[in-house]
Amino acid sequence: QVQLVESGGGLVQAGGSLRLSCAASGCTVSSYAMAWFRQAPGKEREFVAGITWSGDTTNSVKGRFTISRDNAKNMVYLQMNSVKYEDTAVYYCAVAGVWPPMTPTVVDYWGKGTLVTVSS
Repeated sequence: QVQLVESGGGLVQAGGSLRLSCAASGCTVSSYAMAWFRQAPGKEREFVAGITWSGDTTNSVKGRFTISRDNAKNMVYLQMNSVKYEDTAVYYCAVAGVWPPMTPTVVDYWGKGTLVTVSS
């Protein structure tokens, strides 16, 4: 059974940094396309960043967010720099069935999410 557990969310001031973590069990992160999505209040869930089994990445928040992976720990991370008020959202870790995982419809497994709140 695949389980994804996010952590690292919280309150951060605009311009600050935060690193989200995703602990995976029941799957090997280096064998799948992994991704981060987010959902802001009143908005649809949207793609943030993804990483393939070979380490290629794609990112919708270019220049500020970076996805990475630690195969030994079976973890996926999202480094968030220069955060903005509009980055406030629940961030979800996901196992994607296709690449690139640009929409929530291609996700096979979801974590429960971690809330990031950016104060202006």
